[in-house]
Amino acid sequence: MTHVLAIDQGTTSTRAMLFRADMSVAALAQQEFAQHFPADGEVEHAPEDLWTSAVETCRAALRQAGVSARDVAAIGITNQRETTLLWERASGRPLHRAIVWQDRRTADLCARLRTDGHEPLFAAKTGLLLDPYFSGSKVAWLLDRVPGARDLAARGELAFGTVDTYLLWRLTGGKVHATDATNASRTLLFDIHRGRWDEELLALFGVPGSVLPQVRDCSASFGVTDPDIFGAPIPICGIAGDQQAALIGQACFTPGMLKSTYGTGCFAVLNTGATPVASNNKLLTTIAYQLDGKRTYALEGSI
Repeated sequence: MTHVLAIDQGTTSTRAMLFRADMSVAALAQQEFAQHFPADGEVEHAPEDLWTSAVETCRAALRQAGVSARDVAAIGITNQRETTLLWERASGRPLHRAIVWQDRRTADLCARLRTDGHEPLFAAKTGLLLDPYFSGSKVAWLLDRVPGARDLAARGELAFGTVDTYLLWRLTGGKVHATDATNASRTLLFDIHRGRWDEELLALFGVPGSVLPQVRDCSASFGVTDPDIFGAPIPICGIAGDQQAALIGQACFTPGMLKSTYGTGCFAVLNTGATPVASNNKLLTTIAYQLDGKRTYALEGSI
């Protein structure tokens, strides 16, 4: 096996890059997909667009390079982060379009929680602001607004995930429901200090633990692809949210090193090492990456 395949599922397009063993680029494929704006402040993606664009760009990259799935040692996934999906475990049917990180429909829910004095608790445990940007209020909205969703969740029949989790679930033929620590840290439901989903925060949003994915290291065994997708099974060995993946890609492995990247937004992320640093200026405290169960933290600011 001579290549590594990277999936970059972004806000407006999906890319697949195939790397040779010396890390030179063997192929690159990109595909844009539709943005849906059902109302002011609302942004959605069709889950099938996220899936088909990922599969088609991967297949295109393999064709360009003239290699087969048997030549690929591993797949890594990076993704737009807080975008939220909810689907049926048995059928894989999404209950709703994906609610994108830019979406503001849950501003009132977040405002009520702030008014009730809960923001310090969320900040202390998650390092985040109580804002609709993050996934927690989005999944709560889906459970409350989609008819029958709460009953299905109570029976353990629903799965929640950010885009990485959804792609992983589809790639493995529904066998693996998991995420990595960086994406989990962007949900408002994850205690970044203890490294686990937090029951108190789940209760405040009314999100049952039964819908949550397992949280793993960024570099971990995430299962193998269904052989029907690419012609042979490929191990999935890495996941990181897009901004954390950029931090890793820019080799910011020493505390004090910072990356700034430009795409749909501008994001600056500063490695703070093993210590989560609280900001006095509304920067976010987040997990930079997690390897061998050890978390490295970062401060993040975005435009």
